[in-house]
Amino acid sequence: MKAHSIKDVLLAAAAGAVLAAPAGAVSLPSTATAQPIPENGRYPAAPLAIDSWSAGSASLVPLMAADLPSRHAAFDAPAEGAADASQKPLDDMSFVKQATLNGRKEVAAAREALPQLKSPALKRIAEMLVTDHSGANERLSKIAEAKGWPVPAPQAAAPPASGTASSDFDARWSAEMIAGHEKSIALYRAQAQSGDDKDLRKFARDTLPTIEHHLAELRSAQK
Repeated sequence: MKAHSIKDVLLAAAAGAVLAAPAGAVSLPSTATAQPIPENGRYPAAPLAIDSWSAGSASLVPLMAADLPSRHAAFDAPAEGAADASQKPLDDMSFVKQATLNGRKEVAAAREALPQLKSPALKRIAEMLVTDHSGANERLSKIAEAKGWPVPAPQAAAPPASGTASSDFDARWSAEMIAGHEKSIALYRAQAQSGDDKDLRKFARDTLPTIEHHLAELRSAQK
């Protein structure tokens, strides 16, 4: 059998490696010039694969790393409008409390003012306030009682006014009633639009026109 030289053995091994490589394998282009086979049959250690990366391939690493924080931030960011809560100023039970207190205050103020008011128009309005707000307070108390919600305890009635009223009593009383009704209208409007309980929303919608009528009457009498 004919002896093979080291060169022949190496050439045959290289050809076999090429044939055995998978069809999808991609070989890196060589930029070095062909080197002659050394006499001792040994080649210098091949460079690591990372040493043969191109500049374009290496740039992918910092780009991927830079992309990670932005993706993470997208998950951590709160959804738009998440901080958006209901804009109504009071919850249902707070509305019951505030509306009850406002109604009782207006009834008491109207009763106390009746003996002192000079204007017949304001006297008529005061009587209307006593009747309308007393009825509204009673309806509101029944709603709250049916749902088990607390209602402020009634306060003791103030003693009737004695003596002669000041000359500007009518003007001061009507101004106070106008300011109080403006606040009540804002309270009832918010509840009618945004209240959670349907019965309270209906109560607010039904009572609101009455309060608005009171305000219009007070403003007309003030002129």
